[in-house]
Amino acid sequence: MTALLDIQGLTIELPPGADRRHAVEDLSLRVERGRTLCVVGESGSGKSLAAAAIVRLLPSPRLRITGGRILLEGRDTLAMSPTELLAVRGGRVGYIFQDPLSCLNPLERIGRQVREVLDRHEWPGDRQARVLDLLKDVGLPTPGSTVHSYPWQLSGGQRQRVMIAIALAANPALIIADEPTTALDVTTQAQILRLLRDLQARHGLGLLLITHDFGVVAEMADDVAVLKDGLLVESGPRSEVLAQPRADYTRRLLSAVPPLVPRAPRAPGAPLLQAHGLRKTFKASGPWWRRAQAVAAVADVALSVGSGETVAVVGESGSGKSTLARLLARLTPCDAGQAQLAGVSDDYLALRAGELAPLRRAVQMVFQDPFASLNPRHTVGHSIAMGPMANGTPHAQAMQEARELLARVRVDPKSADRYPNEFSGGQRQRIVIARALAMKARLLIADEPVSALDVSVQAEILDLLEEIQARDGLGMIFITHDLRVASRMADRIVVMKTGCVVETGPAHQVLSAPEHPYTRELLSAIPRMDAAAWAAARTR
Repeated sequence: MTALLDIQGLTIELPPGADRRHAVEDLSLRVERGRTLCVVGESGSGKSLAAAAIVRLLPSPRLRITGGRILLEGRDTLAMSPTELLAVRGGRVGYIFQDPLSCLNPLERIGRQVREVLDRHEWPGDRQARVLDLLKDVGLPTPGSTVHSYPWQLSGGQRQRVMIAIALAANPALIIADEPTTALDVTTQAQILRLLRDLQARHGLGLLLITHDFGVVAEMADDVAVLKDGLLVESGPRSEVLAQPRADYTRRLLSAVPPLVPRAPRAPGAPLLQAHGLRKTFKASGPWWRRAQAVAAVADVALSVGSGETVAVVGESGSGKSTLARLLARLTPCDAGQAQLAGVSDDYLALRAGELAPLRRAVQMVFQDPFASLNPRHTVGHSIAMGPMANGTPHAQAMQEARELLARVRVDPKSADRYPNEFSGGQRQRIVIARALAMKARLLIADEPVSALDVSVQAEILDLLEEIQARDGLGMIFITHDLRVASRMADRIVVMKTGCVVETGPAHQVLSAPEHPYTRELLSAIPRMDAAAWAAARTR
């Protein structure tokens, strides 16, 4: 029987000067109808490039497909004409991209962008009703108002759900999902995974799922393929790969998954940031004849951070976590509230631009979407060096420090002269972390800083942040939807829901004896592998 997707000997060549010759070398994979193939591996292993090659959407002309065939329903997509490819993209193949903000048009309303797929592929029937049904199916709470919103008015998780709706719009035969739940909290993640399984069961969809979450692999995969440095190191049925991994690399990935065990409590240092009464209300967009509704993104939130302390903020997408981060970083104005920064007598949130400028380097932020926060026209080395140069560091010294920081976050220092689109999503996230560290901040606000990273690199980045924190007394506000990461990093945990803090306390208390029902719901929704399988992988 012909496979829905049959990749045979795919080879993708990297541009000159890269740390290896091929992004993907002699790769062969199969996706059967009605089955899910999960592809796992470290950032830069070639997972996303192999998926992009299926419909010839490689991110740079300097990347070239030099060998192999990609058979989709028996037809080689590498031999298709541009017209044939247009019918396949979004038609027979739906693609859920890793970076939703960079893939959605900031000038078009959400409803128009979803309907664009239906118009392109001449969807029969009521297309506006189909748009609303899609937005409802992917878990957006108010589809009627969301169709009139712009991407920048939605949270990262909400934008990811819009991307999933676009991919599903024309009822494709194959879904390529590149980290589709990366930006989602665990409860929404569970809903999205259930949705994908239901669609697969109803329509016999094939699913190529790229993920670094082995809990997702355990729940979703029929088959698993493990990539390293562009090579296939192991593949087989899920039960065999997870419970009886043959390759050392697979066992190392499994052992890097953080357990849900709180870190040892640490005594907080001197107060670094004290905020209280923080409020921010947005007006939800809607039709001109309907009054805009006020949405309290942050409602009377209090937060404190000490030197050397990590406070994790967790909650669903749209709970107000990222808005809180932007308020404290002075990227969004507060409606009300005050914040005191150590060494500054005035309210940090009330300082004027001229007074604030010297303090900007004290509070740095790692953004959720790495591609959108890097200038595509600047080399990554220049992006890292810009902050220090703006504060008086000579150009040569700033560039040297940028290369050293790249090495510390496990990116080849020689790649400082490359551009953001030449890196994988995980590599871009590490570059953004390096840029924040370049400013030698006193308070680091990290908004999902490891969400795009595979588990092995994630562990290294978390180690790096802990090392810097221990050495410099850095305070950290760590926003994450992954409670396993929160348990690894946090001294205290703040749980947010619909803009309010519903529970706060020491990490060991919140995770082991949660008081609020919502906190218990978050803990119960974490995707988990079979404990025996993990134990077997860790002891081999």
